Amino acid sequence: MVGTAPHGRVWVLVEYRGGWPPDGFDGLDLEPRTKALLFSAARQARARVLLVRRHGRRTPGGPGRWAVLRYEDSGAYRQQWGTWSRDEDLAQIVDALGAPGELGRPPVVLVCAHGQHDTCCAVRGRPVGRALSERWPSLVWECTHVGGDRFAANVVVVPDGVYYGGLDASSSVAAVEEHLAGRVHAEHLRGYTDLFPPQQTAVAAVLARFGPAGRHDYAIAGTTRDGDHWRIRVTGRPPRATDLEVGVRAFRAPPHQLTCRGRAMSSAVVHEVVSVRSARTANPPEAGGPRTD
Repeated sequence: MVGTAPHGRVWVLVEYRGGWPPDGFDGLDLEPRTKALLFSAARQARARVLLVRRHGRRTPGGPGRWAVLRYEDSGAYRQQWGTWSRDEDLAQIVDALGAPGELGRPPVVLVCAHGQHDTCCAVRGRPVGRALSERWPSLVWECTHVGGDRFAANVVVVPDGVYYGGLDASSSVAAVEEHLAGRVHAEHLRGYTDLFPPQQTAVAAVLARFGPAGRHDYAIAGTTRDGDHWRIRVTGRPPRATDLEVGVRAFRAPPHQLTCRGRAMSSAVVHEVVSVRSARTANPPEAGGPRTD
C-alpha cells in the first residue's frame, strides 16, 4: 500500500448531492461552456476535480459549495471556498485556481465513497464516512474516486496531501485524530502527494522506524536511482533522526484483481524498503553509477 498516493498539489471540490456518475465530474451533465472552462483551467493547474457531499447525501436544499485547495512548495496550505446554484456559477472556480487562496483554514478530510466507480469504495467507505462525520462534522466530506480502490476505505487529508488506506470506522478515527494533532503514523499511510512513490516509501519507513511525526518533520534531501533500486536521503528536524538514507526496491507484483468491480487481472508496481541507515555511514555513489533524479 505504501508509495501509492497519486501525485498532486491542487484539489477542486464541487458539492454535488445527486447521484455520482462512474467517472465523477467528467460525467456530469453541466452547461457545456462552463464545464469546458473549468476542465481546461483544472488541467492547466494540474488540479484534481472531485465531487463531494456530506455523509448521508440528502442534505437540505440551497446552494452547493465548491473549494480550491492548494499545497505550496513552502508547505503552506491555501484554500478558497464559494457557493453555486447554477452551472454557470462554477466558473468562479476558474478565477480561484489563479488566486493565492487563504491561509489558516482547517484541513478537509475526504472519504472515497464512490460506489458507482467501484463497489469497495461504497461498502468500505461509507461506514468510515459515517464515523468520521460524527466526530468532525464540519471537516469531513465523502468524495468521488481518489485512486487505489483495492485499499478502500481510503481517506485523503487536503490540502495536506496525505493518503491513508485500508481503514475501517475505528482505525479511521484514530488515524485522523492523530493527523490533526500533528502526528502522522506509518500504519495505514499510503503516502504524501508531493512526493514520488519511492520517496513516499522512504518517509513511511522512517516513520515506522522512529515513530509518528508531523507532516513536515521530514524532508527529502536527495534521490538516487540505479535501475529498479533507489537511495532516498531523508532529513529530519530535531529531535527527529536528522540524516538517513533509505534503500527502496521497485518490482511488479504477480497479476491479481486490483478492484472489486474489475475482472481483469493486473500487475501493480510495489515499492519495498531494503535498508534504513544513517547517511553518514552510507557509501557514496561510484563514478558512472546511479544517477540523481
